Amino acid sequence: MAKKGQRFRIYTNLEREEIIQKYLTGNYSYKSLANEYDINPKSVQTMILKYKATGISAKQKPPGRNGGKGKIREESLTKEDYKERYEILKKYQAFLKAQREKR
Repeated sequence: MAKKGQRFRIYTNLEREEIIQKYLTGNYSYKSLANEYDINPKSVQTMILKYKATGISAKQKPPGRNGGKGKIREESLTKEDYKERYEILKKYQAFLKAQREKR
């Protein structure tokens, strides 16, 4: 369990990819990689299991609607996106109005 004020080591994408590729060659175990990179064997295991599950070797978001970049930039929104947002807002306002009238 993490302790208050504890800092966690952040691995670069290059380190993660290197660790995963070495493990996948079959010449290294979790423990040997952990000793080589001076990290916890459980961290190595987690990296490899996440890679096997998702196919993504680094801490990246899988590509989605906005290319895995997190928040959608306003410049990339189309007219249809704005229409969709407007419709959702109208429905939400109608819902709130109905809730107020129930009271």
